[in-house]
Amino acid sequence: MASNRRLAAIVFTDMVGSTALAQVDEPEALRRREEQERLIRSLVASHQGREVKSMGDGFLLEFESALRAVECAIDIQERLHDRNSRPGARPIQLRVGIHLGDIEVRGNDIFGDSVNVASRIEPLAAPGGICLTEPVFGQVRNKLPHRLERLPAQSLKNVRFPFDVYRVVLPWEGGADRAGARDPHRVAVMPLVNLIADPTEAYFADGMTEEIISAISKVRELDVISRTSVMQYKDTTRKVVEIGSDLNVGTLLEGSVRKAGNRVRIAVQLIDANDDKHLWAENYDRTLEDVFSIQSEIAQSVATMLKVTLLEKDRKRLETIPTRDPEAHALYLRGIAAPTWESAIEYFQQAIARDPEYALAYALLANAVLQMGFQEITPAKESSERGERLVLRALALDPSLAEAHAVLAVALFSRGEYIGVERELAAALELDPNHLTTLGHKSNWERFKRHFAESERLARRRLELAPLSLDTLQDLAHYLTMLRKPDEAVEIFTKVRAADPSVFWAGQSLGMAYVLQGEFEEGIAILRDAIGSNPSWGLETPRTFLGWALGRARRYEELRALLAEALAWHETNHRGALPIAVFYAGLGENDRALEWLEKCFEERPYMLPAAFSDVYFESLWADPRFEVLRSRVGLTG
Repeated sequence: MASNRRLAAIVFTDMVGSTALAQVDEPEALRRREEQERLIRSLVASHQGREVKSMGDGFLLEFESALRAVECAIDIQERLHDRNSRPGARPIQLRVGIHLGDIEVRGNDIFGDSVNVASRIEPLAAPGGICLTEPVFGQVRNKLPHRLERLPAQSLKNVRFPFDVYRVVLPWEGGADRAGARDPHRVAVMPLVNLIADPTEAYFADGMTEEIISAISKVRELDVISRTSVMQYKDTTRKVVEIGSDLNVGTLLEGSVRKAGNRVRIAVQLIDANDDKHLWAENYDRTLEDVFSIQSEIAQSVATMLKVTLLEKDRKRLETIPTRDPEAHALYLRGIAAPTWESAIEYFQQAIARDPEYALAYALLANAVLQMGFQEITPAKESSERGERLVLRALALDPSLAEAHAVLAVALFSRGEYIGVERELAAALELDPNHLTTLGHKSNWERFKRHFAESERLARRRLELAPLSLDTLQDLAHYLTMLRKPDEAVEIFTKVRAADPSVFWAGQSLGMAYVLQGEFEEGIAILRDAIGSNPSWGLETPRTFLGWALGRARRYEELRALLAEALAWHETNHRGALPIAVFYAGLGENDRALEWLEKCFEERPYMLPAAFSDVYFESLWADPRFEVLRSRVGLTG
């Protein structure tokens, strides 16, 4: 295939909210995509550009001139702005990123670092906006009727050298006087200030914060930061603009809660996090029976202030009342604030005793029961069966409960019903595309199926919603290790360990990442240290990682000693076949590895699907017998 290199202006476009809309109204999503495709193709031709390729709801474009590329982008956004301003129009919004650099042309496609840079610039643009790099800025400055403003310094993934990034200030943008304004559709709900006199009811303010986050998250076109990140600002003295910068959000919701007897008062205000400007405020004085209507009204008011249209399905979900029993709700809030799974189970059971139709309490009780089994606090089979019964009860009461579909996926996974897992994860994400836990389950599931790019995309999406969560950050790094991207994983794990040395994965997975880099001595030493804090025998535990690492380092004598320990443990406990299969694979004894993998089907361990996609058995991937076993797990789709 012929190839050549040349200088070009590269443009990436992306249609905002298209994926979320397709999950609830596919015909409308397709209609909007087709409309924006017709518009872009006609304008690209008129500005002498070339369509390299269409990517679902976005385009990769090429121009010989940086000025023509920017003028085309402005023309596109102006046409769409006019269209969206018509009465009753359902908006189409694009983000556009532009870079100027050297590209390699192969056939009709283009490649090179410059294409990568352009793809990283596009997400920095606000909906309806245009971002461009310094090389483009140098070519178009003083040649456009619009002002260009430099954004704050940006760290771009897989871009080795820093670029200044600019935005085109379009005439209708209300924030035209503010350089680098963050997207107002990224929202953080700050912990409600607790003004309740009774210290035994301190849980109420935190619980209401979490429920307001959950309510606003149901507005599909908003990105709402997770509880794990915002709770770090409880009792903070940091300024609004500083918090906005920390979380990369354009809007903050803050407030307070008072409670006396059967009355509750919640005061909230919506703030522009770019300049600390107040947008809206309201006080809600209600009885405890009306507390759910407060959450719904807040979510709908936020959507209105940020000019987001609520889909009718989402409006109905917001207006659903989970329970009409204030005491049951209080017990539920105590459950989500409980420090242990055991205490959470007790509170959820009490909530259900008060209201036997409290679907959300059933769903979270089911999750707590399942987690007890996964952590071997209770027998796994017993926990799996009970958890599934409870979550099926939740869904019988409320089939539209995203949390219940996500928990059912976990229950089905625990007993190997993998077709059902796929179905329930899809249902959960259709109901709530930004549900943090579901995104984590889905990322894992795609990794198990060897859909590595999608797994990484979902993991990064989780991090966007929980940017300060060490758990989410370490999960991403663990995925990157399993996706054979050890350099970035090492960088992330090092940061996590510096912030909190006790974080579980940051020890053992850092050791794995070092081994994948070829740093055998350092990686093996870290894995040996990690065994002290987690001496169990499972697939993703330090002993198994150590055996895998010894095999990679060809330290076979040490690996055989570890294998002997694993065999002795299995003989006594009648489980733990997966680590033994890993060790035999590390020794190059593929027949024995496959034999022990076969035994895993009898044990049906929780992490069995991971064995067929992660780094442990890469040496077996070409063996037809391994693929047959993978088919039995149901991961070939």
